[in-house]
Amino acid sequence: MLKDLHPKISIIGCGNVGVRYAYGLLMKGIGREIVIVDTDRKKLEGEVADLSHGMPYTTNPIQITAGDYSDIRNSELVVITAGKKQEKGQTRTELAKNNVDLFKKIIPEVMLYSPNSVFLVVTNPLDAMTYAAYKISGKPSSEVIGSGTVLDTARFRYLLASRCSVDARNIHAYILGEHGDTEFPVWSRAMVGGMFFNEYCKAFCTRGDSCNITVKRSKIVEEVKNSAYNIIENKGETSYGIGLSLVRITRAIINNENAILPVSVHMENFYGISDCYLSLPSIINRKGIREVLMLQLDEKEKSCLEYSSAAIKRVIKKAKLA
Repeated sequence: MLKDLHPKISIIGCGNVGVRYAYGLLMKGIGREIVIVDTDRKKLEGEVADLSHGMPYTTNPIQITAGDYSDIRNSELVVITAGKKQEKGQTRTELAKNNVDLFKKIIPEVMLYSPNSVFLVVTNPLDAMTYAAYKISGKPSSEVIGSGTVLDTARFRYLLASRCSVDARNIHAYILGEHGDTEFPVWSRAMVGGMFFNEYCKAFCTRGDSCNITVKRSKIVEEVKNSAYNIIENKGETSYGIGLSLVRITRAIINNENAILPVSVHMENFYGISDCYLSLPSIINRKGIREVLMLQLDEKEKSCLEYSSAAIKRVIKKAKLA
């Protein structure tokens, strides 16, 4: 087996999300070595063997390993998907407490073997757990990122594209704030092919009330927020969408792209909000967060951001992270 292949990506957690993410990396040919770590060794070895057998048909040669923490040494990126799922009737604070206990075991191991890697946190509740990783690791906040609202934003763009009958890649719009119930759309900055959404609707809308601001827009946002719940109700879990979203973030980091994505970042006096993690458009490269964009939000959007930060801070406080 070859050693010291780079770029090297390590995944902590071999559940559905971790495996879909690894599969996406293989299909896109991102990285040169992938190490997956999980406490369920039997399942881990089975998943890695299954993934490895498709190697003759992948874009680039990638070594994938069922490893231990010592095998993640000198990774460029460590992605943490491990975590307990929210049980029926369990509060987000209770879930956060359980996963913080898990992180207190995981993060020191990662710091021991790969202290200089960028951390990408996926575990829920996402923003609180990214904050926990930042606090436990003691790393610079720029090197600890949460997957944030990258998937929520993709859902938003997809629904807007369907409404406007255009390619989703020509929609530029964000869902920001918490990755959860208090997330919000930034309608004031939403654009279709360089035109603000309001302008586009006035110029091209020919379907009666299809651009009704209060009714149609609220339905789109509710569909975005309820997407995960609906998918979980139908198939039991979500994994493909978040897996591909993680691949997009990874590509930005590994390829040093300076891409702008709405990831969860440490708030440092953004509209007066500090010391919590929320999703904001951020420039991402090999070192993590280069900078966070100071979007000009309208008053309603500012209130939504404050409301979102308050929700996250309550979880952080009750979970005794701060």
